[in-house]
Amino acid sequence: MANAGYAPAATQPAAGKTDVLIISLVGVAHGISHFFHMILAPLFPWIKEAFQLSYAELGLLMTVFFVISGIGQALSGFVVDRIGARAVLFFGISCLALAALLLSVAPSYGFLMLGAMVAGVGNSVFHPADYTLLNQKVTPARLGYAFSVHGITGNLGWAAAPVFLVSIAQFSDWRTALLCASALPLAVLALLVWHRDLLRTHQVVKNPAADSGKLNANSAQTEGTLDFLKIPAVWMCFAFFFLIAMGLGGIQNFSATSLRDLYGMSLATATSAYTLYMLASAGGMLWGGMLAAKAKNHDRTIAMAFGAAGMFALCLATGLPGSGLAVVLMAAIGFGSGVAGPSRDLMIRAAAPKNATGRVYGIVYSGLDSGLACSPLLFGAIMDRHQPALVFVLVCVFQVLAILTAVNVGARTRARNASVSA
Repeated sequence: MANAGYAPAATQPAAGKTDVLIISLVGVAHGISHFFHMILAPLFPWIKEAFQLSYAELGLLMTVFFVISGIGQALSGFVVDRIGARAVLFFGISCLALAALLLSVAPSYGFLMLGAMVAGVGNSVFHPADYTLLNQKVTPARLGYAFSVHGITGNLGWAAAPVFLVSIAQFSDWRTALLCASALPLAVLALLVWHRDLLRTHQVVKNPAADSGKLNANSAQTEGTLDFLKIPAVWMCFAFFFLIAMGLGGIQNFSATSLRDLYGMSLATATSAYTLYMLASAGGMLWGGMLAAKAKNHDRTIAMAFGAAGMFALCLATGLPGSGLAVVLMAAIGFGSGVAGPSRDLMIRAAAPKNATGRVYGIVYSGLDSGLACSPLLFGAIMDRHQPALVFVLVCVFQVLAILTAVNVGARTRARNASVSA
């Protein structure tokens, strides 16, 4: 009897430690992917001067990054299922290191474009690989915690990039900053290789004969594979992600430049304002997670959070607050956006049919990449016209439109659930 009671006590802590380690490893990898979302934007002032580029040309670099990432994200999911998440994740991290090296020695705009493309390829693997690892390797009871850590580490990566890159560029130059950045994914890769046994996932091995028999026996079921695309709420979720990504892209790529023009801030202060935005967003996610756990109507939480963030963005657009208050307002925008994060994911989960959750998330997250691809072109053109206030006005507009889509999704989901119950 003593042995029977002892085994679970020994097993539970061991499983818990393994979960914590896997969540931490995946979180670090996700953080470095988000760091590379910002590998160029903080250095725009130096790159613009070095190559005599317009803001639209700078924005195009980020558009190419996210177009490649969006296409690659859909394709890499199939590769993850075929060969496992670990090898794909290692490949993506290696691409990030190569991209930073290419960018650091770029002799021309075309070479910068090549570096952005390689970075996009590297970035494309993280969501399919990360979520496969977490779902297969983490105890189901701890998955909620795992997903929270995953989101927060991404925000911390966004926050760290400007501080790291701008600090080095100010004391040295932008090429040295990128060269130093190339060492970060190599360090993460070394950490993951060290723990490679923990990161082995199951592969989906298809049996053509079995699949053929299944197809003949269940043709009606196979014909319904794409039926989820007929659900309006799915496309409203896509639109929601597209809109929030448009606003996020404006803040990521041009908020520091806009703050300098509007408020006469130094580059260091403007960069710090963006860093506070991302740190506050991470804090908002923690509080938003607690709200989401208790709330049933997630669209309403989103509406309140984005509504407040939009008002703060309009205040910034006036140029009336002092530079110190402007930094605080940036943090407030980030906090409001962060609060909406957990409710956003749960809203999409509620909208998805029970047998199509993965496919729905694939479609919806492509809206995120689409928005991040289009946003730099729009905001780059605005900055070329010397209208920094319009950057924050449009951030507010996109958040208001996102509220409308969220409310629409929530109403449709409640109506669908009510009809099913009846």
